[in-house]
Amino acid sequence: MTDAPLPPPYTPSTNAPGSAPAAPAGTDAAAAPALQLVGLSKRFGDKVAVDDLHLTVPTGSFYGLVGPNGAGKTTTLSMATGLLRPDAGRALIDGIDMWADPLRAKALIGNLADGVALFDRLTGEQLVTYNGMLFGLDRATVAERVADLLRLLDLESAAGTLVVDYSAGMTKKIALACALVHAPRILVLDEPFESVDPVSAANIRDILTSYVAGGGTVIVSSHVMDLVQRMCDHVAVVAAGRVLAAGTIDEVRGEQTLEDRFVQLVGGRHHAEGPEWLRHS
Repeated sequence: MTDAPLPPPYTPSTNAPGSAPAAPAGTDAAAAPALQLVGLSKRFGDKVAVDDLHLTVPTGSFYGLVGPNGAGKTTTLSMATGLLRPDAGRALIDGIDMWADPLRAKALIGNLADGVALFDRLTGEQLVTYNGMLFGLDRATVAERVADLLRLLDLESAAGTLVVDYSAGMTKKIALACALVHAPRILVLDEPFESVDPVSAANIRDILTSYVAGGGTVIVSSHVMDLVQRMCDHVAVVAAGRVLAAGTIDEVRGEQTLEDRFVQLVGGRHHAEGPEWLRHS
């Protein structure tokens, strides 16, 4: 992996083409949390997916969001990033209300959403370039950043290959490159390591750690407790659309491993030895 640095986190400017407008007068952007969810709720028919959820993600943190299947993690992140309108509540990105001022809020986010289709009839290089130009970057800047990202993510040899022909792991990596190309302040990543091989996963962890060290904020949803415990400095445990515990890793897990604390909070573990017919001795 190359040592080429990532571009610094995105900073809005009233002069730069394609950038977000400056924060309103009287807003202390530096003091605002990277993400603040206030009373967020969402129903699908009779099912309550997210239930009056409150969460604050500090700026500059590496924040893990964990929970069982169906806990509401993806729905929460979709509402926080402007992909799904909440039934109630607010999502504030660096102090900007996502649903009151979506253009300004979305300009600050790099989003790797689970299940969102890519323009997979473009090559990898074309796809990342297209995403950079959507954010108003000039061609020279986009070309430089695309080259850096393809190199960092070990996708140089696949730059000219159509994304539809990528493996699942390569698709995840090119989607991450699309999320990074405009140097956002906040990265929101839903299961970024799913289908990714161990070497690529280690490279991605290095990239994300460097990004946080450079002033960015990462919010990552994952089912892998050990990975979250090693990688993140903050974590929230979500179940049934509510936050059960949130804080630094040490505050949430106490004297236990994060996995043991998670099971304790969420419940559902079966201690039975299994049926007799599964035994061979």
